[in-house]
Amino acid sequence: MKHPDYNSAASLKTFMEEHGMAMQKKFGQNFLLNETARRRLIDALDIDENTNVWEVGPGLGAMTEEILSRGSRLTVFEIDHGFASCVREFFAKESENGKFALVEGDVLKTWQKRASQEKDAMPTRFFGNLPYNVAATIIADTISAGVRFDKAVFTVQKEVAERMCATCNTDNYSSFSVLCQWAYRVEPLLDLAGGNFWPKPNVASRAVVMTRREDFPRCSNPAVFMKMQRALFSSRRKTVKNNLSAFLSSAERASAALSQSGIDEKMRAEQLTIDELLRLSDAVNESK
Repeated sequence: MKHPDYNSAASLKTFMEEHGMAMQKKFGQNFLLNETARRRLIDALDIDENTNVWEVGPGLGAMTEEILSRGSRLTVFEIDHGFASCVREFFAKESENGKFALVEGDVLKTWQKRASQEKDAMPTRFFGNLPYNVAATIIADTISAGVRFDKAVFTVQKEVAERMCATCNTDNYSSFSVLCQWAYRVEPLLDLAGGNFWPKPNVASRAVVMTRREDFPRCSNPAVFMKMQRALFSSRRKTVKNNLSAFLSSAERASAALSQSGIDEKMRAEQLTIDELLRLSDAVNESK
């Protein structure tokens, strides 16, 4: 099977029609036509022949081909059976050489099993063009499982990228901002207008680079921290005291934890830095 021209919407469309395939909106499928942008994304991933990479949603393999051209060992996760069949055939030679592996199915349900199989060979790089719900969930899942990649490059909706990079006391600062920046340094890489993709999405996209924090701030119970900080952002108009009281089912415990952490009860979650949230979660954990 011959690869389509990844830079041509017409070629991609013809290929899919000839093979009885169709784009599935529910999976957020869009192909990046801009070859220069594809190379910039993989350049940012900083890979070579010694790098082990995971890619989510390879589609017809445009980014897959670019990653493999750098000599890296690559595992791809693909939920669409038609795309999975194509990349399996496209990269059969690399598979025989131990450079390529395909995991078919929903990455949210398959990544942990794959991680347990890789053990000492866990990837140091993570890559994907992801719908918001998948991006948020896979980042949360990996961090909560204690998995942090040396570097990850994700292309997401621009609004999502803004939340990932937002700082406290800004409108976009959210539970997701805290989660991402707790484990990684998150920086914007490039913006991609809808015309760079086929089919053309109705939203702009932004690529972000997530670099593992060497100064990863610790807390006594990461599970408590993650649950607590989500709860604090659940009702943005409420004070941190009100949201924490609901989370703990106790206004008294909430007041005690806030006092121990040196945090004003009248503040709101978006006013708290990550260090303050970590300090509060430790106080909450101790109170249990």
